Amino acid sequence: MSTAAHFDIEYLQYLKPDGSLAGPLPPAVPDAASLLPIFKQMLFLRTFDGKAIALQRTGKLGTYAASLGHEATHVGIGYSMQPEDVLAPSYREYGAQFARGVLPRQVLLYWGGDERGNLLTGGPAHDYPWCVPISTQMLMASGAALSFKLRKQTKVAVAVCGDGGSSKTDFYAAVNSAGAFHLPLILCVVNNGWAISVPRKAQTGADTLAQKGIAGGLHCLQVDGNDIIAVLEGLRRAHERARNGEGGSVIEFITYRLHDHTTADDARRYRDDAEVKAAWEKEPFLRLRKFLTDQGVWDEAQEKAWLEDSGKRVDEEINAYLNTPVQPVEAMFDYLYAELPSELITQRTEAMAREHRA
Repeated sequence: MSTAAHFDIEYLQYLKPDGSLAGPLPPAVPDAASLLPIFKQMLFLRTFDGKAIALQRTGKLGTYAASLGHEATHVGIGYSMQPEDVLAPSYREYGAQFARGVLPRQVLLYWGGDERGNLLTGGPAHDYPWCVPISTQMLMASGAALSFKLRKQTKVAVAVCGDGGSSKTDFYAAVNSAGAFHLPLILCVVNNGWAISVPRKAQTGADTLAQKGIAGGLHCLQVDGNDIIAVLEGLRRAHERARNGEGGSVIEFITYRLHDHTTADDARRYRDDAEVKAAWEKEPFLRLRKFLTDQGVWDEAQEKAWLEDSGKRVDEEINAYLNTPVQPVEAMFDYLYAELPSELITQRTEAMAREHRA
């Protein structure tokens, strides 16, 4: 019997959990010093994340989706992109957005219930806003990638979903369109082990999530998502392929969600303490800090100073958020339609009357 086709999924890891190198540095990382800006951004993101959770716990922020444990993958995605590229995130890729210039106050506004947070001030105006419906952003990114190809532009569309999102029909449709039209599209699957309370093993029978792109004819790769070096190298390869007209890629980033799914979740109800404890030993921050310290480009004094600076900058963003005037109640109606339907006009009037402003 003959074989019609055979496939392999390459796995990338350069920085082991103990902070030592598994091999020589790849082209994406010329030396240890080149990782310093990224490491500092990861520290800033973790500082922001902690303070945002505190805001929610004290009633000053709505439900919030923490990015704890995802820092290497998210920051790496943002740093690998060019300003003219398009990012289509889900709802926790703040590290990628901060790397692209988005102000932290926008994240807080959004989770505070103010849609003006989706303006993404400071970042590229052509990036997509947060997407809470699962994986619909993958199709949006494929549409952007198609426009790049039709216009003969050397831009790349990058979309991000979770492990559960890779099981949605939207994801598969994006894979199919990227392969059929040979699009400059990178589909990033952040595999953090859990789709809310559903474990990875219950979501799919696939050995890897990366291989889901094979049927569409895409280049597929799995990387250690807690290893910033592997993240950057995997993305470098995908971007190079896309810009050279070699088509799209699916990259699976193996990481772990160290916090609850959101602040409305209690992961202790479905995850073993031993599993979470083991994940903390593999998280991205500790291994990168060990590597940079061993290479002589980082020390405790630098970290203390940076954390202090990060705390001050995050506090400035928090104050900007808290001091943003609340929109009037009619704002929820005013941006839905060019011409408001009669039934909504009535509702708008009633809402204003409740505030004695009609």
